[in-house]
Amino acid sequence: MSKNKESRRSFLKKSVSAAAAVSLFPTVVPASVLGRNGAVAPSDRIVMGLIGAGGMGNADMGNFLEKKTTQIVSVCDVDENHLRSTKNKIDKHYRNKDARIYHDYRDMLDNEKMDAVIIALPDHWHSLVAVAAANKGLDIYGEKPLARSIREGRAIVNAAQRNNIIWQTGSWQRSVPHFHRAVELVRNGVIGKISHVEVGLPNGNRSIGTPPVKPVPEGVDWNFWLGPAPKVPFRGVLHFHWRWIMDYSGGQLTDWAGHHIDIAHWGLDFDNVAPVKIKGKGVYPNEGIYNVPVEYLIEAEYESGINLTIANARYFVDKRKHGLWKELGAENYGMGTVWYGDKGWIHVNRSGLWASDPKFLKVPEKELTVKVYKSTDHWQNFLDCVKSRKKTITPVEAAHNSISVALLGEIAMLTKEELNWDVKNEKFTNSDFANRLLSRPYRAPWQIPSL
Repeated sequence: MSKNKESRRSFLKKSVSAAAAVSLFPTVVPASVLGRNGAVAPSDRIVMGLIGAGGMGNADMGNFLEKKTTQIVSVCDVDENHLRSTKNKIDKHYRNKDARIYHDYRDMLDNEKMDAVIIALPDHWHSLVAVAAANKGLDIYGEKPLARSIREGRAIVNAAQRNNIIWQTGSWQRSVPHFHRAVELVRNGVIGKISHVEVGLPNGNRSIGTPPVKPVPEGVDWNFWLGPAPKVPFRGVLHFHWRWIMDYSGGQLTDWAGHHIDIAHWGLDFDNVAPVKIKGKGVYPNEGIYNVPVEYLIEAEYESGINLTIANARYFVDKRKHGLWKELGAENYGMGTVWYGDKGWIHVNRSGLWASDPKFLKVPEKELTVKVYKSTDHWQNFLDCVKSRKKTITPVEAAHNSISVALLGEIAMLTKEELNWDVKNEKFTNSDFANRLLSRPYRAPWQIPSL
């Protein structure tokens, strides 16, 4: 960790008065330095870079650009078009031409003096970049899912802990009021003792067959984009749609696990609790380059006896066409998290919050004695924790636990085995074949980060 970073963090930890801040720095700071963030002293700013300037990267960057205490100084991407457009956004915001661009994340990490980075890349790149950034002592806002494999996720957790960095996962639902309310009601036993939980995620994407080989778009480094994944010719699948190819992602299952499985765990207070048994079945495309499951059903059992069912939304829509679920409407009850207790159920998704008995949702806040970590702004929570050095609302351990359930389910579907999971040692106790799938082979010269 550089002296620059240490001194900056030391400064951020202190509660300095405005007068003291003025005495340390010039009373007149050029507008090109302060940009639109106002009169916040440069030394009191959290300096950040962006690695991965696609849709989510730009969305996250936009949220941080709005904060007065941040300064985005650099951007890295293997697509020159992304680099140019994102640099223009940063420069326009700060009214200067100062944002630096990088093709290789290693050059950015070696040359930029930063406090934190935003990482928003295809899943198969997460571990390499996150571990490298953590080893530089940088705090990280990392998009979900944490990693493409359980071993990669463990490498990120270990690197974050070893370097004592602040980690925020892009599981922003935890910072939305009605999700927080649902979790607090469940944690306070409003619906009684929980027996099982259902998690509905999106249905899989349709097949596109096998498109012909196409020229790589101008400005895109296709070989670097593939990175540790197998070398294949370009067939037109690049931004966003990489999610439907297993070398880069697990489809809707792993794309959304960091949202609704994360909420399921949060309600159970299971941020550090993993299942001990897992089984699953999936429907996979029978042709074409898209090979992630289009339908999936996973059953996870925890040591406490609680069972978790994860499935694509269509499964729950078909299951719940009766009884109390009719009142919710199909657009609501296919997605989200439902906790079942011995007194009733509570269901939450992005559309709202429901319960088997409306009185469950009307319990006064003052009667809820078990209080749950509260954030109303996911990106501000990260910045606050960078200063305070307290854990964020979605720390790295919770992110690893959430995606691990989906990855265990993926392995169970691929092996067609009912698997027993050794939580402490993170390995299967009844299948050597399944243990081989805990990591993914890397293409030379890339190497999977060491634990």
